[in-house]
Amino acid sequence: MTVAPLVVLDCDSTTIQDEVIELLAEVAGTRAEVAAVTERAMRGDLDFSASLSERVATLAGTPDSAFADAYARVRLTPGIRELVAAVHARGGKVGVVSGGFHEVLDPIAADLGLDFWRANRLEVLDGKLTGRTVGPIVDAAAKAAALREWAAQAGIPLSATVAIGDGANDLDMMAVAAIGVSFDGKPVVRERADVSIESDLAHAIPLLDRLTA
Repeated sequence: MTVAPLVVLDCDSTTIQDEVIELLAEVAGTRAEVAAVTERAMRGDLDFSASLSERVATLAGTPDSAFADAYARVRLTPGIRELVAAVHARGGKVGVVSGGFHEVLDPIAADLGLDFWRANRLEVLDGKLTGRTVGPIVDAAAKAAALREWAAQAGIPLSATVAIGDGANDLDMMAVAAIGVSFDGKPVVRERADVSIESDLAHAIPLLDRLTA
């Protein structure tokens, strides 16, 4: 029997091949500094909220035109459109939850036809980034909460959920889902995932047939 699944993906380096904060940092001239902090956070060596604040602070003074510039350079990960289509063909839902930013995720979500998405928001004042975020931080706990919330909203049991991510920040939602998938994951993620796949998100499609209602 075909099960209507919920698949929740991380955004940066999973749904897309890029790290949006690094694309924004290119405009700000702080990419090397930001990339170094990102790597430490993804390995689990640095608390995510602290690392986000540290990276966002480097963007202070950057014009908000950086959002459109970053989106124009985003590269979708191979297989993401096929995975979304396969989930929808089974009557399921697809969500993306990101430690990145709504300002770039919103157009990605529209392009992919996502059912749910959530991310951080950057504060803008007088057309420039302030170097701060607005509202609650989307951290590991928030990602797990989003998966539970979306499953409940869609009427999909947790036994029919898949979570896909690459970094330490994705481990909580992977633990909640019936199948936790490492996608080009950091060592700690590969160790704790139920399944590891590489390079192409279409490799996750066969997993949909392992889910139960």
